[in-house]
Amino acid sequence: MTAAPLNPIILGKISSAYGIRGWLIVVSSTSKAESIFDYKPWFLKREKWQQIELDGWKRKKNDILIKIRSIEDREAARFLTTCEIFVSASQLPSLSNGSYYWKDLMGCQVVNIDGYKIGEIIYLMETGSNDVLVVKSNMKDDFGMQERLIPLIEGQVIKNVDITKRIIEVDWDPGF
Repeated sequence: MTAAPLNPIILGKISSAYGIRGWLIVVSSTSKAESIFDYKPWFLKREKWQQIELDGWKRKKNDILIKIRSIEDREAARFLTTCEIFVSASQLPSLSNGSYYWKDLMGCQVVNIDGYKIGEIIYLMETGSNDVLVVKSNMKDDFGMQERLIPLIEGQVIKNVDITKRIIEVDWDPGF
């Protein structure tokens, strides 16, 4: 049985099979798409964790293709589509003070500059212009249970990020 990665984080996803020889298209979540190959080993999770080894990778137009060892045909490759690619969080490089990874923001409490507790970050998403915090409101929210989308714009909207205390201060109207 393959051991699970320690503190697993998602670095990408297998989107679809490519060709008849077991190649797969990968969507990388790293800042530079090819940087996904800087991290090893990779793990997939279906019913259980599975460590995978690559026989190779290549670029095909805008796609990144991978060849997983022991996957030799399209049918075997199709079984892995939609799998997320995980690595151990310890592989990520250390960041300078004041910098953070998205994973560090997950579960942080969001409070506006007036002290109103807006809620907890449940995930983040990329948009064309800026990243966005998706915040689930608190149970006793004056504005009702909802998800709020708050732009991740340092200085303008995001006023302070305290990873140690797990609190993010924002300049944001809680009714919006």
